[in-house]
Amino acid sequence: MKYDEILIKEATIDSVDAKEMMRMLSSSLKNITGNSGKNSFDPESFSEKGNVFLLAYHKDEAIGCGAIRRVDNKTAEMKRVYAKYKGCGIGKKLVTALECKAIDEGYEKLILETRKVNTDAVGFYIAMGYSTIENYGKYVGRQDAICFEKTLL
Repeated sequence: MKYDEILIKEATIDSVDAKEMMRMLSSSLKNITGNSGKNSFDPESFSEKGNVFLLAYHKDEAIGCGAIRRVDNKTAEMKRVYAKYKGCGIGKKLVTALECKAIDEGYEKLILETRKVNTDAVGFYIAMGYSTIENYGKYVGRQDAICFEKTLL
């Protein structure tokens, strides 16, 4: 699979492909962290303005997903980023597309949380230019969580 053959499309959260990608992500997270992450994601909120869900495709196969959720007028939270195949540029292309969508929505900053034990994700976000920050929201005081931010503008 070539990086330039990956197509990113905005999608509805309840599409068959979206549900399958999130099922795969939840299974992967459960294996890595012991928690599927489902409780940190509200699909119902994605009908609200400023929230975006993207799917990555190679030919007709869904190969990844990611979302941004409005926190306030200037900040969005990146959620449910997943690449079915590792090391192919799927995650990089998804995150870049999410950053562009965030800018289009008027956001100046993206924040996110992952688990410290998910070392691949931690390294990926650092490589994508994200900086660690104090844990925010429900992650405050959680020793297993690590939070990041990136200024977009």
